[in-house]
Amino acid sequence: MTKTPHLDRVHSPADLKGLSIAQLQTIADELRAETIDAVSVTGGHLGAGLGVVELTVAIHSVYDTPKDVLIWDVGHQCYPHKILTGRRDRIRTLRQGGGLSGFTKRSESEYDPFGAAHASTSISAGLGFSVASDMLNEGRRVIAVIGDGSMSAGMAYEAMNNAGAMKKNLVVILNDNDMSIAPPVGAMSHYFSRLVSSDGYRSIRKFGKGIAEAMGVKDAAKRAEEYMRGMAMGGTLFEEMGFRYIGPMDGHNMEHLVKVLANVRDGEDGPVLIHCVTQKGKGYAPAEAADDKYHGVAKFNVVTGEQQKKTANAPSYTSVFGETLVKLGHKDHSVCAITAAMPGGTGVDKFAKAFPERSFDVGIAEQHAVTYAAGLAAGGVRPFCAIYSTFLQRGYDQVVHDVAIQKLPVRFAIDRAGLVGSDGATHAGSFDIGYMGALPHMVVMAASDEAELARMVVTAHEIDDRPSAFRYPRGEGIGIEIPTDPQALEIGKARIVREGAGVAILSFGARLQEALKAGEDLAAYGLNPTIADARFAKPLDGELIARLVREHDVLITIEEGSVGGFGAFVLHHLAETGQLDRGLKVRTMTLPDEFQDHDSPFAMYETAGLNARHIMAKVLEALGRADDAARALA
Repeated sequence: MTKTPHLDRVHSPADLKGLSIAQLQTIADELRAETIDAVSVTGGHLGAGLGVVELTVAIHSVYDTPKDVLIWDVGHQCYPHKILTGRRDRIRTLRQGGGLSGFTKRSESEYDPFGAAHASTSISAGLGFSVASDMLNEGRRVIAVIGDGSMSAGMAYEAMNNAGAMKKNLVVILNDNDMSIAPPVGAMSHYFSRLVSSDGYRSIRKFGKGIAEAMGVKDAAKRAEEYMRGMAMGGTLFEEMGFRYIGPMDGHNMEHLVKVLANVRDGEDGPVLIHCVTQKGKGYAPAEAADDKYHGVAKFNVVTGEQQKKTANAPSYTSVFGETLVKLGHKDHSVCAITAAMPGGTGVDKFAKAFPERSFDVGIAEQHAVTYAAGLAAGGVRPFCAIYSTFLQRGYDQVVHDVAIQKLPVRFAIDRAGLVGSDGATHAGSFDIGYMGALPHMVVMAASDEAELARMVVTAHEIDDRPSAFRYPRGEGIGIEIPTDPQALEIGKARIVREGAGVAILSFGARLQEALKAGEDLAAYGLNPTIADARFAKPLDGELIARLVREHDVLITIEEGSVGGFGAFVLHHLAETGQLDRGLKVRTMTLPDEFQDHDSPFAMYETAGLNARHIMAKVLEALGRADDAARALA
């Protein structure tokens, strides 16, 4: 473990009060080393946290947290914050079962006043805290740190517009780690940052404001100041939204950070935006040299930076989607791909490499991504909109209003379906079966293996009269051979993968392998279940379901989704068609009706009760064999 004699004396932010700039910088240096060492053990998001080390120390030294509210937009940035706020002894449990969350989490610490794992929520939440503080007369200051691409989302600007109009006390720190807004930071920029946050500047500003009002030229004086500051510092946009703009400034210069933050803390009321330019991966050479600045890493060697990636036994579902889409792109020049700031995470990067002119990364703007795809479809091309299940939730109104109502053939590639392991509840794809299946005309598919996924990509390509969606899990496939020329599926047709009798197991999605394992293990109990792969949640294969009901006494449905999804659709179908009247025993297996904490994927499915032994127990329980069910779970 890294030697950190100064950091060892910091048990809470209170221990930073009264320290010199040099002492704070030493603590920041040790904090950076501690963050690197911890993440090398656990894996996780590294680059963003390294970029805000000095900023984290400065904020906690200047403000009185946790009374003062500090909100981190997307928890990617919060690891140094966790170390400083009493969680250093558990930092090497990060993202592990029973350990610290990889994001801010209200139930974990009073220093995490607002949970965040999806982008662009901090300013809205911060404004809420500010108004609540005023209503309760608490006098709390509120600081929202937003960055890592979050300013590409419209929600941030909606919140700023509201905050500026309300003139509430709110400090927004823009962590600009890609220099997408700022010009190169230099001495003049530092000068202006210090200047506009200082008492002297505020005094001159108030004096000039009084003279302007007395002379009746208030508006002209205001515009002149805005133009001067806008030309010098690039903050006109934020000023127009009602924020006093300070920056751009070097987010790694402790002296400037502390002085500017103190000036803002002690300054006039109203919303302020501090523009800090930082370097993602700062202070760790392998991260600084990486294109993605080590955004997310596996366990790694601190000295070399080499990540300990496990050897893959099969291609990932994400790569299968990307490669199949490339094949379609070669055949059909109307195919295009849209993603919302996740080209690598969704496999769209493969398509972008082959067809850059037909690949569109719209930033963290899922609502726009969906409606943009709708416009593309209405314009006559074939868009594939690739978005994680939990991120697509942010664009659901657009899926309903702009796509489904108009029956536009947008193809939704829903990655990270089901449980996702160390990212936990905020990234678990639990609800898309229900929320997509609820929409008229929508075709909803789920891949049971990588070959089926390739066929579903081709199937979606051929659906030109309505929207479609196909879901697939995080991680690698099962190692099955993928056809070089995958053929489309017949819409709404399932398949029998194991013939049996007495009991039927109908799986939707990637739990099929666990169902097959359960089928083999049930032989020990004298049972030989039929196992089917539903493929489609909408439209259902009514003919196959009727056969399963007619020829079996028990029907078990399984899905990697919440209550109200595939199982509910099957039950509704059986009730409406009168097939429940014959005394069929039906059981649905879904994710539990709760948000599950992070853990390994296997452990999460174990907790969810969706592994092979749980399927066995469900079958035995339905047959009234309670003792055997208990033994299956033992």
